[in-house]
Amino acid sequence: MSESDDYTPPKVWVHDAENGGKWAGINRPDSGARHDKELPKGKHPLQLYSLATPNGVKINIMLEELLANGHTGAEYDAHLIHIGNGDQFGSGFVEVNPNSKIPALLDYTTEPPTRVFESGSILLYLADKFGDFIPKDHAGRTECLNWLFWQMGSAPYLGGGFGHFYHYAPFRMEYGINRFTMEVKRQLDVLDKRLANNTYLGGEHYTIADIAVWPWYGTVVLNETYEAAEFLDTASYKHLNRWTQLIKERPAVIRGRAVNRISGPKELRLAERHEASDIDAVLAKM
Repeated sequence: MSESDDYTPPKVWVHDAENGGKWAGINRPDSGARHDKELPKGKHPLQLYSLATPNGVKINIMLEELLANGHTGAEYDAHLIHIGNGDQFGSGFVEVNPNSKIPALLDYTTEPPTRVFESGSILLYLADKFGDFIPKDHAGRTECLNWLFWQMGSAPYLGGGFGHFYHYAPFRMEYGINRFTMEVKRQLDVLDKRLANNTYLGGEHYTIADIAVWPWYGTVVLNETYEAAEFLDTASYKHLNRWTQLIKERPAVIRGRAVNRISGPKELRLAERHEASDIDAVLAKM
């Protein structure tokens, strides 16, 4: 690994297992299963395989929001996929998501079961399946999807860019941090300006656009992701802060954030969810 500014790439790149910081032990340049492991299956119609990362939390929140709105068909089992242990490379998980990324969903209400992977795709699938949290009119649906896909395209700069160089990289690189800080600040400004005249990202109604964006950008504002709120001066984005607090207080958001959590205080961790009472037991300790 080179820390100098005059690094010259080789003619052909070769994987260096020691290069990459925290995730060097699991990151490789090839795809596919690395070991045989079947996925567990619970009793509910929807089987979720995930972890409480920003991308994983989106789906937990969506399912809890659907249940809160009376959609009993959204009952689900949430199975833990411990990405630090490489669970995402088990043969069963790769069958559901060949990209080996959480979250992944199996819908057993169809024959054969429908696999859905990539968090944005899962949110849209569930919104359409239950006819909720997505506008029905053409203009409203389009605006909602604009912001859903904004998140898909923007968050890699926040996570893989800023988050990596600021929080996870094996050494601090001024160029990398400055490059991605500038882009993240621009994104925060985009959100703040949108929310200046709109209660939610899609307009006046809470939708999958908010569910997608909040676990990434809301938790940055709250200093829960990368511990960078002061560095990014997130307090200066007053409209984004208003929206962040508004969504944080939603009961379904509080419930969803507890699922598949393996960090934080041990008594508040809920590695797997199979009944609503599993979450109730955790929240009772808060």
